[in-house]
Amino acid sequence: MPDWVQDAIWWQVHPLGFVGAERDAQQTTTHRLSRIVGWLDHAVALGSNGLALGPVFAAETHGYDTTDHLRIDGRLGDEQDLRDLVDAAHEKGVRVLLDGVFNHVGRSHAAFTDPTRQHWIRRGPDGEPEVFEGHEQLVALDHAQPDVVQFVVDVMCHWLERGIDGWRLDAAYAVPPEFWAQVLPAVRERFPEVYVVGEVIHGDYAGIVEASTMDAVTQYELWQGLWHGIAEGNLFELDHALQRHDGFLDAFVPWTFVGNHDVTRIVDQVGEQHLPHALVVWTTVGGTPAVWSGDEFGWHGIKEDRVGGDDAIRPEFPADPLSVEGGAVFALHQELIGLRRRHRWLHHARTTTEHLTNLQLVYRTEADGEALLVALNLADEPAPVPAAGEVLAGRIDGGTLPAHGWAVLAPR
Repeated sequence: MPDWVQDAIWWQVHPLGFVGAERDAQQTTTHRLSRIVGWLDHAVALGSNGLALGPVFAAETHGYDTTDHLRIDGRLGDEQDLRDLVDAAHEKGVRVLLDGVFNHVGRSHAAFTDPTRQHWIRRGPDGEPEVFEGHEQLVALDHAQPDVVQFVVDVMCHWLERGIDGWRLDAAYAVPPEFWAQVLPAVRERFPEVYVVGEVIHGDYAGIVEASTMDAVTQYELWQGLWHGIAEGNLFELDHALQRHDGFLDAFVPWTFVGNHDVTRIVDQVGEQHLPHALVVWTTVGGTPAVWSGDEFGWHGIKEDRVGGDDAIRPEFPADPLSVEGGAVFALHQELIGLRRRHRWLHHARTTTEHLTNLQLVYRTEADGEALLVALNLADEPAPVPAAGEVLAGRIDGGTLPAHGWAVLAPR
C-alpha cells in the first residue's frame, strides 16, 4: 500500500446520479463533470483529501454496463472534462480514484460485439455467454484469457497516465484472485504509487488480498455489524465485528464506510438518534475511511430491489454546494474527521473492549503507543462510564454518559 494512503479520507461520488444525467446513453455529449469540480471545496471542508468516482466510462445505463473503457460517458462529458476534474482536485491536494468494472461488460462493448474478441467472453457448456448475477445485460469476461489480462492492464495504465491516483475494482469478488495477481504487478511496474481497492462483500478478505495483490478490500463485515448492531440494540454484534476487523488489520488496512452507492443510507439504517454512534465508531477504528456523498448532510435514501431501486441513494446534487452546506450532521462529520486527522495512527489502530452490554460499549483504540477511549450508550437512560480521561468529543456528565450519548476520551 502506498504511504500516502495512511492519510487518505475519501469522498465517494456516483457521477451519473450526482450530475442528474439521463438514465440511458445519449448520442450527444453534455459537459457535466465540471459540476463535481464545484464541489471540491466542500470535500476539503469536510476533511477529505480523496475523490472516489463511480463509473465515468461510456455505458448503456447506470454506468456498470460499460461499453467503452477508453471513452468518457457522453452524459458526463469527454476526456478533457475528466482531466480538468483531476487537475482541479490535485490543485487542492485531493487524490482521485476511478471505478473499474472489469468483471463484466455491457452488450454493446466491443468485447462482446467484435467477432475477433469472442474468446474474451466467458461461456457456459451450451456456448451461451454467462452473465453477472442474473443481469442479462452484463456479460462476464473470461479472466483466463491472456488478452483480457492485457486489456485490463492497458485500461488501468491509460487512465493512470492521465493523472488518476488509484482504482476501485468493481465486483472484484467475482473475479479469480489469480487474474488480479497478473494484472496489478504489471500496472505497479509503471505506477508504483497506485492504490487499488477491491469490492469484496464476503469471504476470506485477508486471503483474497494476499492472493490478488490488491492493497485493500471493502469492509462489509464491519458495516453490517455496525449498523445492524446499533439498529437492533445488540452491541455484542458490533463488538464481534470489531474483533473480526482487528484480525483483518493484521493483514491489510480495509476500506471502511457507513454508506455507499449500493446500500440504504446510514441514517435510515440506524435512525437520526443513533447516527452519531455509527459515525464515531467508523472514525475511531483502523481503516481507510470513505464518506458516501450526501451522508454528511444526513440525507435519507432507501435502496429498493427493483429497476431504478438505487435512485434514492444516488440523487442529483445541486449545482451550488452553498444551497445545502452546513447543518449539525455536517458539523459532526467535520468534528470526527478532524479528530481522526489529529490522531493519524488511527489508520492502523486496534480495539480492545473494556465494557459491554447490549446497549453500552466502551472500547480502547490504540496504535504506536497512543490510545483513545470510545464510549457509546444506546439506552433511554444515562449510564456510568467505566473509563476516565479528557473528553475530546461528545459529552460526559460527572462520569455518566447521557441517554443515547457518546464520547471520545484521551485516557489518563
